[in-house]
Amino acid sequence: MSDLELHKYLPKLPEIALQEFTEWCVVEQSRAAGIEFIPDKSKLEKLIPNEYIWQLIDQFMKVKPDAIKAGLVSAIAGQEADSHGLLGSAIMVDFIALYVKYLIPENGNTPEEAKQLILEAAIQQYEKLSELADKYNVQF
Repeated sequence: MSDLELHKYLPKLPEIALQEFTEWCVVEQSRAAGIEFIPDKSKLEKLIPNEYIWQLIDQFMKVKPDAIKAGLVSAIAGQEADSHGLLGSAIMVDFIALYVKYLIPENGNTPEEAKQLILEAAIQQYEKLSELADKYNVQF
């Protein structure tokens, strides 16, 4: 399970990989939580990866399918991301990955089902991050 703790790997990746991972989290993976997010590409054009990540996350955080749940998940993800001691883009990517992962178990009817859905989301995130690490020649 400790391999699935993405915060250990995020600082090793170049900003462009973090950008790709963030976009995958908020556009693709968030669909499992019932969120259909389409970024406003006009606001993302010509941004360097760091600025792109921050702008994309800002756009995504304005989409709140269930304001109460989103607020609770945001607090949990923020507290966990803060405890990882990351800086810059890495902390924002860590936050958004946690946020999306914890939004997903809306279909879990029991605590066990919810835990399983969170584990599956974590595995998907680790696999995507590993794919990007390979693409950018980064060893974990």
